[in-house]
Amino acid sequence: MTKKKNFLDVISENRFIHILLSILLGFLVGAIFLIAMGLSVGEAYGRLLSSVTNLKGFSYVVVYAIPYIVVGLSVAFSFKTGVFNIGAEGQYVVGSMAACCTSILCGGLPKPVLIILCFLTAMIAGAVWGIIVGFLKTKWGINEVLSMIMFNWIAFYLSNFIAGLPAIKNEGTAEATKNIAANASTLFSKDFINSLGLCPTANWGIFVAMAVTVLVWFIIEKTTLGYELKAVGYNKFAAEYGGIHVNRSILTALAISGALAGLGGALQLMGMGGRISIFTSQEGYGFAGIVVALIGCSNPFGVFVAGLFYGALMYGGSKLNLVGVPTQLINVIVGTVVFFIAISVIFENLKRLKSRSRRKAEAPKPKKADERKEEKS
Repeated sequence: MTKKKNFLDVISENRFIHILLSILLGFLVGAIFLIAMGLSVGEAYGRLLSSVTNLKGFSYVVVYAIPYIVVGLSVAFSFKTGVFNIGAEGQYVVGSMAACCTSILCGGLPKPVLIILCFLTAMIAGAVWGIIVGFLKTKWGINEVLSMIMFNWIAFYLSNFIAGLPAIKNEGTAEATKNIAANASTLFSKDFINSLGLCPTANWGIFVAMAVTVLVWFIIEKTTLGYELKAVGYNKFAAEYGGIHVNRSILTALAISGALAGLGGALQLMGMGGRISIFTSQEGYGFAGIVVALIGCSNPFGVFVAGLFYGALMYGGSKLNLVGVPTQLINVIVGTVVFFIAISVIFENLKRLKSRSRRKAEAPKPKKADERKEEKS
């Protein structure tokens, strides 16, 4: 007879239900904060919902989501292969700067050629940034988390340095690079945008994000490379015993992950940013990618949906101040969601302990010495 599952079993076994529950708890905590501040929960959440459900609002959501999706795929890919890519922020920054410089210096090229070249240079820059960290780890055993954090800051200051070079810097008073060449823009035509009533920054980068989602899924699930990378992620010692070159797999995983983060930077620049300002703080796209990867369970298609969800929160949250609600509420909701997702291991451990105690209780008890003597006689 099949044993009926309790609530703990359902949560620990079904990742989708756990994610959904985490999101609901996030909005519940947000509601508690609104009540504590004396604000209307219905008005705040109603404004959040209404701002993303009309056509123009949803087009903004898609535009916001494009870099989150691609950078989220970058982080998810590294998760699948056993590497915690906290350096996606730096890879995103060097990728966007590489695409910006390519556009400015090669602006006379035909539009298709220039766009592809910008994508390639961004991906190469991001991949190199990831490979450097991978080399430090595989060659000298340097902890990749620490080196990635340092390389995020190196990318930050390197971007500011390049943005100030005479050939790249804006000729006006703005502390930013020149605008990218018109041939490098991925924006839809103004006539197309106006005819459909889309937002002014609507662009076809979402189709690139779709293609990358399918490609990442195919690599992970349908190729020998994906099998080897996942094997290293599960158990690198067993993978090495099975003949897989572990160090090469780590370098490959970081190169692909870095290339995706760099592409995310290029897509944001060419579809929405238009130029790169001299940073006063890190932009946060790489760290947002970690959140998106967690919400999407590191599944490429889940990451795509999670990126849209995150984009909706970011755009909708920017409109909350219209009803007197601080935009920081979105950070509270997102932080709560991530917190409950991150503690999923507690449910898994509770289930494991419960199963262990059940097996111990059902196991036959050892017989006492006098009982064994009676059986022999």
